[in-house]
Amino acid sequence: MSTNKREIKQFNKWHLLSFVVIILVVVVLKAQSYYWPKEKVLIGGQELTVLVANNDKHLLKGWGDKKDMGLYGGMLFIYPTKTQHAIIMRDMQFPIDILWLSDGEIIDIAPNVQPEMGRAEELLTPYFARLPSNAVLELSAGFVSNNEIKIGDRVELLDK
Repeated sequence: MSTNKREIKQFNKWHLLSFVVIILVVVVLKAQSYYWPKEKVLIGGQELTVLVANNDKHLLKGWGDKKDMGLYGGMLFIYPTKTQHAIIMRDMQFPIDILWLSDGEIIDIAPNVQPEMGRAEELLTPYFARLPSNAVLELSAGFVSNNEIKIGDRVELLDK
């Protein structure tokens, strides 16, 4: 085999290998966006396993299109900045209690928020806290009243 043909064959192998590596990286990154991290939280003397929404896809989707919370006690939305985070009931099918947190302290509560099925996105009711927050915890409707949760209570992350 001539040197030129050998170089072309090696060049093609590197191209193929590079292509396979790029495809694998894309697949792994895409698969990661479907994985929902879990966290244990302590609130009102109750230990709950919650899903964690900490990327754009999860922050946008939340409980949308789910019939219930399944095996989880709630969902914790973690934001990179402390500001006024609005919650809407996009594609929600069940009511929830919404708690806004600032560094683990409950700063506002919206209990028993009802789904707005069939409403256009721009007509959904936005729910805001009175103060800036860096996290939101969504729980089953009634959790707040059943466990006497109030503003000023703490939510502890147990896995960290």
